[in-house]
Amino acid sequence: MIPAYSANLGFLWADRALPDAIRAAGRCGFSAVECHFPYAEDVAAVRAALDETALPMITLNTGLGVNGVEDFGIAARLDRLDEARALIGQAVRYADDVGCGFVSVLAGRTAGGSGADETYAQNLRFAAELAAPLGIGVLVEPISQHAVARYHVSTIEHALDLIDLAGVADGTIQLMVDVFHTEVEQGDAAARLIDVLDHVGHIQISSVPDRGAPDHGSVDYPSLLRRLLDAGWTRPIGAEYRVDGDVEDSLEFLHASV
Repeated sequence: MIPAYSANLGFLWADRALPDAIRAAGRCGFSAVECHFPYAEDVAAVRAALDETALPMITLNTGLGVNGVEDFGIAARLDRLDEARALIGQAVRYADDVGCGFVSVLAGRTAGGSGADETYAQNLRFAAELAAPLGIGVLVEPISQHAVARYHVSTIEHALDLIDLAGVADGTIQLMVDVFHTEVEQGDAAARLIDVLDHVGHIQISSVPDRGAPDHGSVDYPSLLRRLLDAGWTRPIGAEYRVDGDVEDSLEFLHASV
């Protein structure tokens, strides 16, 4: 069995304009693409590259906020509700324009607490109200404290609680599980992922602990991928890893059986 993979263009070919990165992913045999923050890229050019390559775009993120990586999203910030709603609207419009399947709503760095939980849940509801009529899903991604200190959602359990708090019963809001973040934050990421697979909209992988290509490290990816395929997972898995050198030299995993 050979899994299908999505090229995360926030990391892969990140030195190229997004349309050119999409074309590179197509030439290398990826089945889909995903990105982080495409908003400076011309929508028509991105859509044309997706049409040309016949690659679906799986997910994109809401914007970081006016303070960039110092914010790392603001959807859990009550004091910036209007800005958060504007970023969500921007993301949903862009996703609709390019045919993207999911919008990942970044919670941001907070001091924690029930107020932040309720604010984030309200913004998830808002995102779902905009996205669902367009056939777009909403994702909640736990991000490890190691990667982003004080990020509001860092465990699978907290993410599921927030999805429940949002109270959207139609399945529009789902988990995005990045195995790297879960393994670093909680350990035993493979078992945790399989346990919650019914709630998962998208999966991302990279090696642990160096976040390189998923062909080495402490996570046994061949075993995990076999378990996912055996469990009925059919969608492309996001290759979100850091590249040391040419992307093309890191792609041996792409065509390997598991």
